[in-house]
Amino acid sequence: MNIRVKNFLQREHQWCVRANTWAEQNWVRRYFQTVSRLGDGIIWYLLGVIILLVEGLQGLPVFLHLAAMAVVTSTLYRYLKKWTKRPRPFANDNRIHVWTAPLDEFSFPSGHTLHAVSFTLVTLAYYPMLAPVLVPLAISIALSRVILGLHYPSDVFAATVIGSLLAWGSFWFF
Repeated sequence: MNIRVKNFLQREHQWCVRANTWAEQNWVRRYFQTVSRLGDGIIWYLLGVIILLVEGLQGLPVFLHLAAMAVVTSTLYRYLKKWTKRPRPFANDNRIHVWTAPLDEFSFPSGHTLHAVSFTLVTLAYYPMLAPVLVPLAISIALSRVILGLHYPSDVFAATVIGSLLAWGSFWFF
Protein backbone atom coordinates (compact mmCIF):
# COMPACT_ATOMS: atom_id res chain seq x y z
CA MET A 1 0.00 0.00 0.00
CA ASN A 2 1.25 3.47 -0.87
CA ILE A 3 2.70 5.29 2.19
CA ARG A 4 0.48 8.34 1.57
CA VAL A 5 -2.63 6.22 1.42
CA LYS A 6 -1.57 4.36 4.56
CA ASN A 7 -0.94 7.65 6.41
CA PHE A 8 -4.29 9.03 5.26
CA LEU A 9 -6.12 5.91 6.46
CA GLN A 10 -4.37 6.05 9.83
CA ARG A 11 -5.27 9.74 10.32
CA GLU A 12 -8.83 9.10 9.24
CA HIS A 13 -9.12 6.23 11.68
CA GLN A 14 -7.74 8.40 14.51
CA TRP A 15 -10.32 11.04 13.67
CA CYS A 16 -13.05 8.38 13.91
CA VAL A 17 -11.85 7.38 17.37
CA ARG A 18 -11.88 11.02 18.54
CA ALA A 19 -15.24 11.88 16.99
CA ASN A 20 -16.79 8.75 18.45
CA THR A 21 -15.91 9.86 21.99
CA TRP A 22 -18.10 12.95 21.53
CA ALA A 23 -21.12 10.63 21.73
CA GLU A 24 -20.18 9.75 25.30
CA GLN A 25 -21.99 12.96 26.25
CA ASN A 26 -25.69 12.15 26.53
CA TRP A 27 -26.98 15.23 24.72
CA VAL A 28 -24.55 14.73 21.82
CA ARG A 29 -25.40 11.05 21.51
CA ARG A 30 -29.17 11.66 21.66
CA TYR A 31 -29.04 14.47 19.12
CA PHE A 32 -27.03 12.46 16.59
CA GLN A 33 -29.03 9.28 17.20
CA THR A 34 -32.21 11.27 16.50
CA VAL A 35 -30.99 12.86 13.27
CA SER A 36 -29.50 9.54 12.18
CA ARG A 37 -32.85 7.87 12.75
CA LEU A 38 -34.59 10.59 10.73
CA GLY A 39 -32.01 9.96 8.01
CA ASP A 40 -33.09 6.31 7.84
CA GLY A 41 -35.62 7.63 5.35
CA ILE A 42 -38.39 8.91 7.60
CA ILE A 43 -37.68 12.59 7.05
CA TRP A 44 -37.30 12.28 3.28
CA TYR A 45 -40.54 10.31 2.84
CA LEU A 46 -42.32 12.78 5.09
CA LEU A 47 -40.93 15.67 3.07
CA GLY A 48 -42.36 14.21 -0.15
CA VAL A 49 -45.77 13.68 1.44
CA ILE A 50 -45.80 17.21 2.88
CA ILE A 51 -44.96 18.64 -0.54
CA LEU A 52 -47.91 16.72 -2.02
CA LEU A 53 -50.25 17.82 0.77
CA VAL A 54 -49.25 21.48 0.61
CA GLU A 55 -48.79 21.84 -3.15
CA GLY A 56 -51.39 19.38 -4.37
CA LEU A 57 -50.97 18.36 -8.00
CA GLN A 58 -48.44 21.15 -8.52
CA GLY A 59 -46.14 19.32 -6.11
CA LEU A 60 -46.41 16.04 -8.03
CA PRO A 61 -43.36 16.70 -10.27
CA VAL A 62 -41.24 17.42 -7.19
CA PHE A 63 -42.57 14.32 -5.44
CA LEU A 64 -41.79 12.18 -8.49
CA HIS A 65 -38.33 13.72 -8.76
CA LEU A 66 -37.63 12.84 -5.11
CA ALA A 67 -39.05 9.33 -5.60
CA ALA A 68 -36.77 8.79 -8.59
CA MET A 69 -33.81 10.00 -6.52
CA ALA A 70 -34.75 7.50 -3.81
CA VAL A 71 -34.70 4.62 -6.28
CA VAL A 72 -31.41 5.67 -7.89
CA THR A 73 -29.55 6.47 -4.67
CA SER A 74 -30.77 3.34 -2.87
CA THR A 75 -29.77 1.11 -5.76
CA LEU A 76 -26.38 2.75 -6.20
CA TYR A 77 -25.31 2.80 -2.57
CA ARG A 78 -26.30 -0.85 -2.06
CA TYR A 79 -24.29 -1.84 -5.12
CA LEU A 80 -21.27 0.20 -4.01
CA LYS A 81 -21.36 -1.29 -0.50
CA LYS A 82 -21.42 -4.85 -1.83
CA TRP A 83 -18.68 -4.03 -4.32
CA THR A 84 -16.27 -2.25 -1.92
CA LYS A 85 -17.08 -4.31 1.22
CA ARG A 86 -15.34 -1.76 3.44
CA PRO A 87 -15.74 -2.74 7.10
CA ARG A 88 -17.33 -0.21 9.41
CA PRO A 89 -15.03 1.66 11.84
CA PHE A 90 -16.42 -0.10 14.91
CA ALA A 91 -15.66 -3.46 13.27
CA ASN A 92 -11.99 -2.48 12.90
CA ASP A 93 -11.34 -1.00 16.32
CA ASN A 94 -12.86 -1.94 19.66
CA ARG A 95 -12.25 1.62 20.93
CA ILE A 96 -14.97 2.78 18.55
CA HIS A 97 -18.39 2.22 20.07
CA VAL A 98 -21.36 1.82 17.77
CA TRP A 99 -24.01 4.08 19.28
CA THR A 100 -26.85 3.00 16.99
CA ALA A 101 -27.52 -0.14 15.02
CA PRO A 102 -26.28 -0.10 11.41
CA LEU A 103 -28.83 -0.77 8.69
CA ASP A 104 -26.40 -2.92 6.71
CA GLU A 105 -22.98 -4.52 6.96
CA PHE A 106 -20.56 -2.26 5.08
CA SER A 107 -19.30 1.28 5.38
CA PHE A 108 -18.63 2.76 1.93
CA PRO A 109 -20.43 4.95 0.99
CA SER A 110 -22.70 6.42 3.64
CA GLY A 111 -26.24 5.82 2.39
CA HIS A 112 -27.64 8.26 4.94
CA THR A 113 -25.38 11.01 3.65
CA LEU A 114 -26.03 10.12 0.02
CA HIS A 115 -29.78 10.46 0.57
CA ALA A 116 -29.49 13.58 2.74
CA VAL A 117 -27.39 15.42 0.17
CA SER A 118 -29.35 14.36 -2.91
CA PHE A 119 -32.77 14.98 -1.36
CA THR A 120 -31.67 18.32 0.08
CA LEU A 121 -30.24 19.58 -3.20
CA VAL A 122 -33.24 18.48 -5.25
CA THR A 123 -35.71 19.96 -2.75
CA LEU A 124 -33.79 23.25 -2.53
CA ALA A 125 -33.86 23.60 -6.31
CA TYR A 126 -37.66 23.79 -6.05
CA TYR A 127 -38.01 25.34 -2.59
CA PRO A 128 -34.88 27.37 -1.73
CA MET A 129 -36.64 28.85 1.32
CA LEU A 130 -36.22 25.45 3.03
CA ALA A 131 -32.41 25.84 3.16
CA PRO A 132 -32.32 26.98 6.82
CA VAL A 133 -33.96 23.69 7.81
CA LEU A 134 -32.62 21.18 5.28
CA VAL A 135 -28.96 22.21 5.11
CA PRO A 136 -28.31 21.88 8.88
CA LEU A 137 -30.28 18.63 8.88
CA ALA A 138 -28.21 17.16 6.04
CA ILE A 139 -24.96 18.25 7.72
CA SER A 140 -26.10 16.77 11.03
CA ILE A 141 -27.02 13.47 9.37
CA ALA A 142 -23.60 13.30 7.69
CA LEU A 143 -21.78 14.07 10.96
CA SER A 144 -23.89 11.56 12.85
CA ARG A 145 -22.55 8.72 10.76
CA VAL A 146 -18.96 9.32 11.93
CA ILE A 147 -19.78 10.32 15.50
CA LEU A 148 -21.95 7.24 16.02
CA GLY A 149 -19.11 4.98 14.84
CA LEU A 150 -20.77 3.83 11.63
CA HIS A 151 -18.65 5.49 8.92
CA TYR A 152 -15.27 6.94 8.11
CA PRO A 153 -15.08 10.59 7.01
CA SER A 154 -14.15 9.44 3.49
CA ASP A 155 -17.41 7.41 3.34
CA VAL A 156 -19.32 10.59 4.13
CA PHE A 157 -17.25 12.74 1.76
CA ALA A 158 -17.68 10.29 -1.12
CA ALA A 159 -21.43 10.08 -0.46
CA THR A 160 -21.60 13.90 -0.50
CA VAL A 161 -19.89 14.04 -3.89
CA ILE A 162 -21.98 11.20 -5.34
CA GLY A 163 -25.23 12.64 -3.94
CA SER A 164 -24.41 16.08 -5.33
CA LEU A 165 -23.61 14.72 -8.78
CA LEU A 166 -26.75 12.59 -8.84
CA ALA A 167 -28.95 15.49 -7.71
CA TRP A 168 -27.61 17.92 -10.27
CA GLY A 169 -27.57 15.28 -12.99
CA SER A 170 -31.19 14.40 -12.26
CA PHE A 171 -32.32 17.79 -13.55
CA TRP A 172 -31.47 16.65 -17.07
CA PHE A 173 -34.34 14.18 -16.73
CA PHE A 174 -36.76 16.41 -14.82
